[in-house]
Amino acid sequence: MYEEKIVLCGANSYERKYYLNPDFEALPDSIKDELKIMCVLYTEDVGGILTLVYEEDGTLVFEVTSEEFDPGFDEIGSRLKIGELQRTKEELLRSLELYYKVFFLGEEL
Repeated sequence: MYEEKIVLCGANSYERKYYLNPDFEALPDSIKDELKIMCVLYTEDVGGILTLVYEEDGTLVFEVTSEEFDPGFDEIGSRLKIGELQRTKEELLRSLELYYKVFFLGEEL
């Protein structure tokens, strides 16, 4: 069905916006709220743009970008924050990968 990276959600500190891919509106509200809080707090802490993206195989990855020469973007803090999120939100992230693999890639449990 999908043959390229698919964006789940993202937050942009420059435009102060959050985005959730409409394909994922069926997620429970509590999960959508948790994703929004996680992404927005990340960008408030370190700046830049955070995007959660599914790879072709269903792996969920954090992609971070920043504007060139942005003095407000904390590159070291970004790596630390992503590591923290991967540890503290491990169950959520694994569940989102499983959801994608079953409902979007058609894999069986």
